[in-house]
Amino acid sequence: MSRSVIAGVDMTKFVKPGTQEPYRVMASRAIRGAVKDAGIHPSLIQQVYGGYVYGDSGGAQHALYDNFMSGVPVINVNNNCSSGSTALFLARQAVESGAGECALAFGFEEMQPGALGTHWPDREYPSGHYADALGKLGYPEAPVGLRMFGAAGQHYMDQHGVGPELFAKVAVKTRSHAARNPMALLTTPLTVEEVLGAKVVYLDYLTRLMCCPPSCGAAAAIVCSKAFAARHGIAGTVEIIGQAMATDTASIWDSPVELVGAGATRRAAAAAFEQAGVAPTDVQVVELHDCFTPNEVINYEALGLCEEGGASRLVEDGDNSYGGKFVVNPSGGLMSKGHPLGATGLAQAYELSNQLRGRAGPRQVEGARIALQHNIGVPGAAVVTIYRAS
Repeated sequence: MSRSVIAGVDMTKFVKPGTQEPYRVMASRAIRGAVKDAGIHPSLIQQVYGGYVYGDSGGAQHALYDNFMSGVPVINVNNNCSSGSTALFLARQAVESGAGECALAFGFEEMQPGALGTHWPDREYPSGHYADALGKLGYPEAPVGLRMFGAAGQHYMDQHGVGPELFAKVAVKTRSHAARNPMALLTTPLTVEEVLGAKVVYLDYLTRLMCCPPSCGAAAAIVCSKAFAARHGIAGTVEIIGQAMATDTASIWDSPVELVGAGATRRAAAAAFEQAGVAPTDVQVVELHDCFTPNEVINYEALGLCEEGGASRLVEDGDNSYGGKFVVNPSGGLMSKGHPLGATGLAQAYELSNQLRGRAGPRQVEGARIALQHNIGVPGAAVVTIYRAS
């Protein structure tokens, strides 16, 4: 199997629930933009994968058909917050296995205000087992996302003897990055004091400004073989040199940190780095799944950006921002750019593709050659992708 490349990307600006266009319109715009960016005719696309969480079956077809109806396979993908990266994972597999030379991956979401919860109260909730496990550990009830990631942050603080200031500093860093990104939803600068002084939403430390906002939007990517890109004169491609997905093992019941995907991230990252033949120290720019700032801290370690317990030093030394070892979430991340679930993984691909092509404008990471993408869904999957500039 030969490695695949990203030939074109696009995304819509993410917006607050209630201000969005219909998902069909947002997704259509992102698809058209990615096709235009690749410089190909839609008839060359042989498979399509559309990721979303909240919507009826057939949403991918509905979103695609304003652009083209060529009879190719269209697969609807729902893998919680990792749906967009799962669509990308499947598109890459299709190309690298020889099932097709060119595939489209896209994702979209129309979300509602407030914390995530079930839309199907008449049946078992997949996150129910996770909530039950946290109850047995003594963590108080709350909407499931707050409960899981709030518990993970508390466990991390207890384990490593740090305070919530660490999570607040990450929020401040991320918002400073978002100020350089015209596609970001939230761009007003923050201070540590503002983050810590915001409304507490779980336990006695997790504040509203440590949590990503629900948002709406879409993003898309064209994935093709190197031979296809050469044959059709596609310039400026970005190579996918490693990609792996991992799901949960029974170890998740051991601690809240494992329950929110740290173990799955470690396994996916190890496999992706092995495929790529590079190490974390070779990476310059990272898009990391920071749905809550504690999750960014936890995954610095799970991805190998620092040793276990080394996140405080990484943050204090500025090694998660411009001028440091890595620039983490130059886009503003989920915290500031927004997190429309199905679109998030492909928006990360959009950011990293543009970084590696030198097209990121004022947020460009100087000398970016290797990029790392991390996208998780709980319960769902951790998807880690490593890109290299062509």
